[in-house]
This record gives sequence, structure tokens and C-alpha cells, in this order.
Amino acid sequence: MPSRSQNGVTASRMFFALFACVALSACEQNSFVPPPPPKVEVGVPVQRSITRYLDATGNTAPIKNVDLVARVQGFLQSINYQDGTFVKEGTTLFTIEPETYKLKLEQAQAAEAGAQASLKQAEADFKRQSDLVQRQAVSQATLDTSTSARDNAQANLQQAEVNTRIAAVNYGYTKVTAPFDGIVSAHLVSVGELVGASSPTQLATIVALDPIYVNFNVNEQDVLRIRAEARRRGMTASDLTSLPIEVGLQTESGYPHTGKLNYASPTINQSTGTLAVRGILPNADRVLLPGYYVRVRVPVDQEQAALLVPDVALGSYQAGRYVLVVNGDNVVEQRKVQTGPIEGELRVIESGLKPDDRVVIAGLLRAIPGQKVEPQLQKIEAPTASAK
Repeated sequence: MPSRSQNGVTASRMFFALFACVALSACEQNSFVPPPPPKVEVGVPVQRSITRYLDATGNTAPIKNVDLVARVQGFLQSINYQDGTFVKEGTTLFTIEPETYKLKLEQAQAAEAGAQASLKQAEADFKRQSDLVQRQAVSQATLDTSTSARDNAQANLQQAEVNTRIAAVNYGYTKVTAPFDGIVSAHLVSVGELVGASSPTQLATIVALDPIYVNFNVNEQDVLRIRAEARRRGMTASDLTSLPIEVGLQTESGYPHTGKLNYASPTINQSTGTLAVRGILPNADRVLLPGYYVRVRVPVDQEQAALLVPDVALGSYQAGRYVLVVNGDNVVEQRKVQTGPIEGELRVIESGLKPDDRVVIAGLLRAIPGQKVEPQLQKIEAPTASAK
């Protein structure tokens, strides 16, 4: 008769055999089920009109910049402005010892008055001698002497008039005035200092800030492209020099300052391969100062139906830029594209993409070229304003 321990072992073995059979039959019934395709968000490229710009960097420059100099010799009597202030045209800025030059003017005026009196007497004598010659009361030699005296008196009067004008000009130079509206720099001389002794002495500098120039260079390829576009649109050279221009400082976002082109060099600089161009901008609030480094853009073309996709949807590899596109079979394809300017958060696609392509815009890590995905169509929002 078997013991209790032997009966327990036998029961355990039977239970294990029964469990193994159940598990084996279950494994034979199960089969592998692949996971579903990953979900990715796709969007159709936005179509909208865009403006193409010529981008450059440049520097601001004053439209007028003049050194104020002493053109007559004398001691500086007064400085009539505050350094760095704005002055109007004609404002007296410096006064140079005017008394001496005023006396010289009065002296010249007196000499002119004497010459006028001498001429009047000589003309009267000439008239009297002419009458006497006609009556044969005096000789022709006497008339010739009178004629010479009259001509000499006329020449003396002309010389006196010139001397008076010169004295008046020099007297005017004793007051150095602003030749135009502008900001005057700090004075370079002091009151009581002798100026204009051997050569014109610089007293200060005046700078006009409104309007202001912006100088920049355009490379040869852009020049060819712009000229070709101008010919296509029937624009003349004068039309090109009136194109609008947009300028932004390094600390500013966008291009808040606007003006227009007003000059383009007639020749390409062979050493740099660039064309010198200049714009002019209003600057009433004097935000732009001469010498600033600025960003410049000029609108040169407009495209009516450009394709744009989110900039984050673009990838980079050795051959350039690409996007991931889901085809009709929901299989991911890698598409090489040529990119253009950025408009807000969207990037212009120049080539490589069709208007009805479904571009992967989210879930890029789950989109593997050659594998299926489950696309979730999303609308790409067009930018409300161009920003670069």
C-alpha cells in the first residue's frame, strides 16, 4: 500500500503534465500580430503670394556733413551755440573779431564815394571840352586829356566798388553761420583764440540727419537677376532707383524704417564684384545716426502662388534640405527640395514639392522613409505678415 508522500508526488506530476498540455495547446493557437502603423500629422503646403527681397547689410551716412572753418583772421569773440544741439540754417555759431573788418568795409565805402565824385567831375569836364572842341575853342589834345581822365575815373570807381564788395564779404565771414539745418559738434577752439592766421581753422562740424543715406553693395549675380526681372516687367533705370527700401537696426526686429533707392553706381567694382547702391530715408526723430551698421532689404519680385511649409518640417542632409512626404499608399518618402526665404514660421519651397503633396509636419521621428504610417491631416496656417 503506497504511503501518503508517494501519493502527493504522483498528484503533483499529473498536475504539471496537465498544465504543460494546456499551455502547449494555447501556444499552438496564438499567431504574431504586427503593431499598427504609427500616427503622424501631415499637411498640404500653403499657397499664397509672397514678396521676394534682396537682402544686404550696409551703413548709414549723413546726407550733408560740413566742416565749419574760420575764413578770416582774428580772435574768436564768441561761441553762440551749445555743443551737440540742433540749429536752423542761418544761425550764427561763431563770431570772429568783427570790428576790424567793419572798419575796413567803411573805409572801402568811403573810397567808393570819392571815386564816384571824381568820375562825376571827370564826366562834366569831358562834356565841357567836347562842346569847346566843336566850337574850335580848344585843341583836340585837350579833349583827349579830358577823355583819358574820365576813363581813368570810371576804372577807379569800378576798383573801389570791387574793394567794397570784398570788404563786405570779409565782414560777413566774421560771423560763421549754419549752412543748413543740422547738429553741430563740440567746438574745437576756445573764445579768445586766434583763428585763420595762416590757413582756414576748423571750428566745428555740422551734420544733417534728416533725411539720411544708407549705403550697401549688391553682388553681381543679384544685379543680373534684378536687371532681368526689370526688363521682364518693362522697368527703366529710373524706375529701379525709386524702388522702396526697408532698413532695420541690429537691435530691432523686422524692418521698421522705410525709404527709397536714389542711386546705383554705373559700374561694377571689379575687385569686389559688387555694385554700390544708396538709399535715402526720412529720419525726423533722428533714430538713425551716421555710421550705424544696418540690415537692408529691397523688394524686387512678387510670386503669386508660392508653396510654404512649416520650417520645422524640413530636415538637412549632405545633399541639402528635404521634407518627408506621405504618398497615396501612406508610405513615407524623402523628398529633396530647394528652399527660399522664410515667412514667419513657414519656409518657401522653390522646387521639389507639389501643391497636393502631404508633408509630415509632426511626428517626424515616427516617419521612416519606406514604411507605412497613419496620416492625420492638419491645416497649415498661413502667416499673417512677412517677417524675416
